[in-house]
Amino acid sequence: MNELLTAPAIMTGLGLFFGVILAVAYKLLRVEEDSRIARTEELLPGTNCGACGEPGCLPFAQKLVVGEVEPSKCTVASSDDIDEIADFLGVDAGEAEKRVARLKCAGGKAQAFQIAEYDGFESCRAAAVVSGGGKGCSWGCLGLADCGVVCDFDAIQMNDNGLPVVDIDKCTACGDCVDACPKDLFELLPLSRKLYVQCNTPLAGESVTVLCSVGCDGCAKCAADAAPGLIEMKNELPLIHYESGLPVTPKATSRCPTGAIQWLEGGQFVEEESQNESRYAQLH
Repeated sequence: MNELLTAPAIMTGLGLFFGVILAVAYKLLRVEEDSRIARTEELLPGTNCGACGEPGCLPFAQKLVVGEVEPSKCTVASSDDIDEIADFLGVDAGEAEKRVARLKCAGGKAQAFQIAEYDGFESCRAAAVVSGGGKGCSWGCLGLADCGVVCDFDAIQMNDNGLPVVDIDKCTACGDCVDACPKDLFELLPLSRKLYVQCNTPLAGESVTVLCSVGCDGCAKCAADAAPGLIEMKNELPLIHYESGLPVTPKATSRCPTGAIQWLEGGQFVEEESQNESRYAQLH
C-alpha cells in the first residue's frame, strides 16, 4: 500500500519543485515588452505578407518601435496609415519607392509556339514537370495562373492571351508570385524602371523567333541605341544597368525587331525622354 502512495507523492513533489523553478525563472528572466508594439501592430494592415522583409506584422512592429525601420517600408499600408504610425511613434514616415512585380515574358497564346497540349492539373508547377508544359519556349510563361492564385491582394489577373497582368495599384511587392512561378519569370522592381526586357530565353536569332514572335533574338540594337554602357548583352539578353546613373529613355526600344524590350506605360513619358536626352548631352 505504501508503494502505491510513494510514486504519486514523488511525482507530485517533482512537479511542484520544477513548477517553482519555472515561476521564479519567469519572474527573474522575463523581458518587459514595450507597450507601443501592440498598438503599432494594430495600426499595420495585418496581412503578414512579408513585403517589408519581415516574416509578419509583429516583427515589423517591433523593429518600428526601436527605430530599425521606417513606417514607409510597409508597402501594403496606405499613406494615411503610414502617417498615423509615424505620428504615434513620433518618427519620420520616410520615403520608399513603390515596387511592383514584373513578368519577364510577353509570349502568350498568340505569340508563342506550342509543341504539345497540356491536359492535366491546372497548375504551372504541375505542367512544368510534364515536358516543360508544352510550350516551344521552355523558358516562357505557362499561363496556368499559379501567380494569380497565390496573390492575396487580387493584383494578378490572366488576360485573354494567357498571360498574367499585374495591377500596379494593387501590387504590394510581397513576392508570393516570385516564389510561385516555376519558371522564375517574376521579379520585383521599382515602378520607375520603365525600360524592361520582356523575355527570358538564352537563345538568339532564329532559334528564338521560330518559338516566339516577341522573343529577344539577341541582335543588340537596343544596346547600340541606348546611352553607351547602359545596356549590356548577357546570355543573349539585354541587361539594363540602372545603377549606372546613365539616362534611360524609350530610344532603346526604337529598333527592336520583335518588341522584346518595352518602355512601360509608353507615350506619357515623352517629356521625361526629352529631359533624359538633355542630361545625356550634358554628360557627354
